[in-house]
Amino acid sequence: MAVIDGTSRLRKVLMCRPDFLVSAAPINVISEQYTEPLDHDKMMQEYSAVVKAYQDNGVEVVQVTSGKKMPNAVFARDFGGDVKEGYILGRFKKPIRFEERRHYEDIMAGLGIPKIAEVTEGYFEGGDFAFIDEKTLAIGVIDRTNLTGVDEIRKQLEPYGYKVYAVKANPDYLHLDMCFNLVAPKLAIAYEAGLPEDFVTLVKEKGIKIISGTQDMIFKHGYNVEALGDNRVMSLKQNIFINEALRSEGMEVIEVDMTELLKAGGGVHCMTFPLERY
Repeated sequence: MAVIDGTSRLRKVLMCRPDFLVSAAPINVISEQYTEPLDHDKMMQEYSAVVKAYQDNGVEVVQVTSGKKMPNAVFARDFGGDVKEGYILGRFKKPIRFEERRHYEDIMAGLGIPKIAEVTEGYFEGGDFAFIDEKTLAIGVIDRTNLTGVDEIRKQLEPYGYKVYAVKANPDYLHLDMCFNLVAPKLAIAYEAGLPEDFVTLVKEKGIKIISGTQDMIFKHGYNVEALGDNRVMSLKQNIFINEALRSEGMEVIEVDMTELLKAGGGVHCMTFPLERY
């Protein structure tokens, strides 16, 4: 069984070690701030802490590595999306990530997970992929995914009964998971003011409450969290506002201390590709 939605119990994930991440490639508004080499030992410690946090909470972690031509492969989320029937292979926009596509396709084949859709003409990265409920998907059209890619996915998933909504936002936000995340079946965190009104309306019509923060929190990975199911969520230790707000809604917040890996432009959600969630 693969992934039935975005908030059921997370049982198995795919993660990639940052073995070849040396510097923050200036390909988004976060990473372009950092010109000095990254502290590799610190990144490895942070990566290991996330792996341990998953394992301590009953999540199996499949760990892989990449190669010198794939420094940003640590952000495993981005190669595609995963639904109950199989996975969607995306298509990267930035050349620095081109090599990852075949790399992750081979990994998924080795894991025996069928490819049920593929973007070949447009662009689509997994950071833009989000469940709203079991049959409703939101795909961000922000910086790395375009409408052509969304249309390709929509057509290929339609036979499985999925409805796909495109969500446009400021390109500086990079991916949808930087400004919106579902953390429980009826609870989300987001920079609401930066999302299209029709999307916010859709979310609220589904009975989902939105904890809204500031735009500045996007660039500090405040919304980039991972739902573990059973009202649990993994978040950054420094996300004080979000973490307290989530606890006030009855959520258990598992905090991880991460600062160095963030400089490359991704957080906990970006590093995690869900393989089993039910």
